[in-house]
Amino acid sequence: MSAHNRGTELALYDEIRQFRKACGEAHLKTILATGELGTLTNVYKASMIAMMAGSDFIKTSTGKETVNATFPVAIVMLRAIRDFFWKTGNKIGFKPAGGIRSAKDSLAWLSLVKEELGDEWLKPELFRIGASTLLSDIERQIYHHVTGRYAAYHDLPMS
Repeated sequence: MSAHNRGTELALYDEIRQFRKACGEAHLKTILATGELGTLTNVYKASMIAMMAGSDFIKTSTGKETVNATFPVAIVMLRAIRDFFWKTGNKIGFKPAGGIRSAKDSLAWLSLVKEELGDEWLKPELFRIGASTLLSDIERQIYHHVTGRYAAYHDLPMS
């Protein structure tokens, strides 16, 4: 590892530690903007640094970047969470953001988390989906299940 990389990693750790201290008892969610990290190795390192510095949740992105939650990035982050748990006993939450727009998409993410971390992580305290568009699709799916037809988005009460 180059001195520059080591310095960057220490600076990231120190910055997150300061946020952790400022949060007090509140939960700290660290957004990694994984689309900007370049490699999956960097995603793993950033995930571990964030957790070691005291993050309670790690999130793939804000949901507004050009690259958001992807399965390869998620697998790396989830395995970092698992490694961290095995080493420390601390459970860290995960939040994929961006691109999760349908009930079907959400089921794929639930399955991924279940397979990588187990049922314990399928709780809101440890797993959240960042998908504002998802709610409308879930409403449409429920409407279809109850009525047998799909409603237009403007027919739904929350739209």
